[in-house]
Amino acid sequence: MNDWQRKSPVDWETYVNKLVKVAGIEKHEYEGWVLTVDPVSASIVLATFLENEKVSISVVLGHAVQEVEVLKEGDDEMKRRLSCIFAPEESKPYSPEELERRKNDLKTWLETNHIPVTEQGESGRTLCVAGVLTVDPPYGPEDCSSSNEIILSRVQGLIQGYLEKQQ
Repeated sequence: MNDWQRKSPVDWETYVNKLVKVAGIEKHEYEGWVLTVDPVSASIVLATFLENEKVSISVVLGHAVQEVEVLKEGDDEMKRRLSCIFAPEESKPYSPEELERRKNDLKTWLETNHIPVTEQGESGRTLCVAGVLTVDPPYGPEDCSSSNEIILSRVQGLIQGYLEKQQ
C-alpha cells in the first residue's frame, strides 16, 4: 500500500476541484482537474477540457499513484463546470420561484382534472397524488415515484402530455 492509498477520504477531498499532476508507476504522468477520489480504491478521476467544450475523463488507479502535486486551485467557474460534467443534458437549474410556479401549475392542472393532490413535506415541495404517488421538483414525469407501477406509468403519461401542451 502506497502513501496515497493510506490517506483518508478527508485528505483526498482536499484535492477535489484542483488541477493536479499525478506521477504514476513506470514514470507515467497524468494532468487534469480532480472530479473525485474513490474512497475504496483511492483511484483519482481526472477531467481535462478539450476544444468545443468536450471533456476527457481519465481514471488513475489508486495503487498506481506515486505522487500528487497541486498545480492550481479551481475558481467558482471551474467548480461549476466540473459539477456539470455528469449532469444529464436536459437538467437545468431552476430558481426557487420557477420551481414554485411549476409545482403550482401542475397541482392546479391535476385538480382541474379531478385528480386528488396534496403538498407534503415540511416545505411542501413534494406533491402527493391520490396518496400513492409523489412528484418531487422539478415536477417532471421522471420525478414521480410510486410502488404501484400501473399508477406510476399512467400519471407519468399524464404529466408528460401536460408538459408537451405547455410548450
